[in-house]
This record gives sequence, C-alpha cells and structure tokens, in this order.
Amino acid sequence: MTEIYLCRHGWTVLNAAGVLRGRLDPDLDEVGRAQAEALAERLTGRGTGQPIRVVSSPLRRAVQTAAPLAAALGVDVETDQRLIDRAYGRYDGTPPEPLIAEFGSLDAVPGVEPSDQMRARAMDAVTEWAARARTGPVALVTHDAVLRLLLDALVPDTGVGQLDTGGAVLLRRQANRWLLVGGHDDPATSDRVS
Repeated sequence: MTEIYLCRHGWTVLNAAGVLRGRLDPDLDEVGRAQAEALAERLTGRGTGQPIRVVSSPLRRAVQTAAPLAAALGVDVETDQRLIDRAYGRYDGTPPEPLIAEFGSLDAVPGVEPSDQMRARAMDAVTEWAARARTGPVALVTHDAVLRLLLDALVPDTGVGQLDTGGAVLLRRQANRWLLVGGHDDPATSDRVS
C-alpha cells in the first residue's frame, strides 16, 4: 500500500495581501509558523501512518512548513524543484483579479507557466516519491496552485479542490487509483489566491 500526504505551506504576508505568490520567497509569518507546528503535530504520533520522509518545494515558505514535521520525525527536509509554485513571471506579487478580468483566466496571462506543464512536473514528483514510499507515507509540502492541479488529477471526484494554508490530505494508492483517506480541510474556508 502506498500513501502520500499532500500538504500546503503555511501563511505568509503575501497570502494576507491576496496576491499571486509564485516564485517570490517570503518567510512564514507568525500565523504560518503556528500552522507549520500544528501540521507537524497532526501528522506525527500516528505509528505506521506517520510520514517517513518529508519532501518540500525549495521555496522558504514550504521548507519552513516542512521543517517542524521533519524535526519531529527525526529526518531531514528533502527538496524537489518539481514541487515549486507556479511561475507567474512579472505578475508575481500582483492581485489575480485584474489579470483574470483582462485575460479571462490566469492560464491565459502571457508569461504564466501553463497548467499542463505545471501538472506534468508535479505528477512526476508524486509518481517518483510514491514509488519510494514502500515502508510508510511521504509528506510532500507544496503550494496552492500545484495542489489544486494534483488533487484534480489524482482524486477528481472528491470535491477537494484546495487546502487551507498549513492543511494536508492523505491519499492512498489502491488498485491503480488514488483514494482520499483523510486529513481533508474545508475548501470553503480556504483563501482563494494561487
């Protein structure tokens, strides 16, 4: 049985500002640090269900979210470039609403990383890390834009489209498909910025 935790990084000043974070690299703020500690607490102490590896996007907000979990487990945070946030190019730090109004969607904005490219790189990461999860779950810490595409691809009929900051879901691979088995946050309370 293969299991992975998909985790969203904690809150930053850019989440509070409601702008596209992309490749900007802020630290977690006080709320984000508390979310990272709470995530570590939720995912540890589960015996065979706790993660055995912690893999993060290389951006600070993700690594800082992964660090308390890794410390609690006695492992190092590993990073994977394929888990990095969507590239918005010159629009990093911009509110999404004016871009959506002008172009119809973020996918149509010139210079923004295409969804299919982002999905492909993130799916490659999930496939590789899941193959390494032979003795226990792997926790993957990434970003909202990446998570939305992964959840849509892996568990499309669950209604889980996004996670709160500091949130996590547990997926299990059975009979050549992924199943949502736990940890789901209420998407209605999530912040809506990529």
